[in-house]
Amino acid sequence: MQFIRDIYATQHAARRPVISFEFFPPRTEEGDLALLEKHIPALLQVKPDFCSVTYGAGGSTRDKTLMIVDRIQRQHGLTALAHLTCVNHTREQVRELLGRIRALGCNNILALRGDPPAGGEFVPTPGGFEFSSQLVKFIREAGDFSVGVAGFPEGHVACQEGKHADWRHLKEKVDAGADFVLTQLFFDNADYFEFRDYVAGELGVKVALVPGIIPILSATQITKFTRLCGAKIPPPLRVQLDRLGSDDAAAIEFGIEYATRQCEELLQAGAPGLHFYTLNKAHSTVQVVKNLGLA
Repeated sequence: MQFIRDIYATQHAARRPVISFEFFPPRTEEGDLALLEKHIPALLQVKPDFCSVTYGAGGSTRDKTLMIVDRIQRQHGLTALAHLTCVNHTREQVRELLGRIRALGCNNILALRGDPPAGGEFVPTPGGFEFSSQLVKFIREAGDFSVGVAGFPEGHVACQEGKHADWRHLKEKVDAGADFVLTQLFFDNADYFEFRDYVAGELGVKVALVPGIIPILSATQITKFTRLCGAKIPPPLRVQLDRLGSDDAAAIEFGIEYATRQCEELLQAGAPGLHFYTLNKAHSTVQVVKNLGLA
């Protein structure tokens, strides 16, 4: 499978944005079946460049993450990006996991500090890693992987020093060997542009800074998500969500329109690609990609 760093380089040279989708491992066998047999095939009709699979708080979905990565690559011939976190892992455990990932033919890893189980505070594992930059360096030294990291246009919710300090930590991750950055979801493009101008301009980071997009599926759900991850809902969007209330069908259609407009502006301003948080659903993401003429 391709290295994702090469995908970004090739598409940049061709002046085409990279389109990628993210899934999470379901909690039930029924969810596994729906994801693997229904939602992923539906999403692949618009021909994304790669897909990523999340890793669960505390590494709780490790085996299922690798199973989905394997199925995406073997069954569909599509490059997959496996998430890997620092939480609850020693260096030797990470080394073993890298061997398993390599054995699946997966060449790409998203290196994250990760969320602790049950919403607790992050505590470094003895014999493990305190910062994701350390994990990035370890992966690069362990073998030939393309390594991505997360970026936060509004600053990481746990970074008490503010967003500029968080963005400087991002540069440390890139200096440690990261090839590309996928951002957390956001709804105000001004936040991404400020982030990009500071990271690429002031800090001199040269790798792709890829905006993360989530098409709204429910006013209630997106309010909960943003509260957990620290992203804000701009006041005009808040007004629209309040109007939608519990009408999820209307929220889905509104979410498609909002995400389409957001993506159009990002691409016109030179974003290297779009990374969609699909929530394991196909309809909205597929429709946005089609609206953009990128299917």
